[in-house]
Amino acid sequence: MTMTMEYHNPVLLKETVDGLNIKPDGIYVDVTFGGGGHSKEILSRLGENGKLFGFDQDEDAWENALPDERFTLIQENFRYIKRFLRFNGIKKVDGILADLGVSSHQFDVAERGFSTRFDAGLDMRMSKKNVLSAFQVVNEYDEANLKRIFYEYAELSNAPAIARVIIEAREKEAIVNTEDLKQVLARFLPNHKAHKILAQIYQGIRIEVNQEMEALKEFLEQSLEILNEGGRLSVISYHSLEDRLVKRFMKNGLFEGEPERDFFGRFEVPFKLIGKMIIPSNEEIKINNRARSAKLRIAEKK
Repeated sequence: MTMTMEYHNPVLLKETVDGLNIKPDGIYVDVTFGGGGHSKEILSRLGENGKLFGFDQDEDAWENALPDERFTLIQENFRYIKRFLRFNGIKKVDGILADLGVSSHQFDVAERGFSTRFDAGLDMRMSKKNVLSAFQVVNEYDEANLKRIFYEYAELSNAPAIARVIIEAREKEAIVNTEDLKQVLARFLPNHKAHKILAQIYQGIRIEVNQEMEALKEFLEQSLEILNEGGRLSVISYHSLEDRLVKRFMKNGLFEGEPERDFFGRFEVPFKLIGKMIIPSNEEIKINNRARSAKLRIAEKK
């Protein structure tokens, strides 16, 4: 597969890379390489001594590796950023870019099972190395865990009822593909809202399958450790769960609670926020529908 714009139209391309404040001889990491759009832009701003590392756990993305000696593609989940940069002799970097969420390519390949548009096996794994699939979540998770997924990750208030219906249906026969799942959940999918609710249900299952929230937390904590002073973190998120984590971590270096204050009520935070949250223009959303829910936040390590 050659890299095409169909693979993954990079969202907020200029703004995200501008946010890194690139130094020509710096070391940068694109932890969501995908089709390589953001990486190509970073390389275009690096001098001959600059370095760029890309991370992607999705085997489909590896064929897009850029033929540039300044570039190294690491075929792993970004939750292991610190470990695999060390394997490559890198302890500190000058900037990290993350474009979270599912790529257009993953949605467009029917058999991956990410899209509500196609009938496909219940998969939703971002890496084929992942043992857990959507089939196991839907057919093997107990009621309490299904309820948790649909409440916390799909943000659905009727999560208990959805979990119960899945349990009852699978007692008769396995829920094998996405069409089966739609049929089982038909009563929760009124015509005018069917696509939106189904997308939330898929999101919940996908987040669980890929441990997306845990991976994001581990990545953010490690990014703080490996960024040089003055190094930048540039992150695009697509749903409120991701964005809340990113926003809180950039604001005070924590995912919950408040930083400890000293005797005088002062506290230290590890990042300085750069500008305000950036969203795509109407023009970009017209060209690339995937951009419609994107939110870009940029922070600099103090």
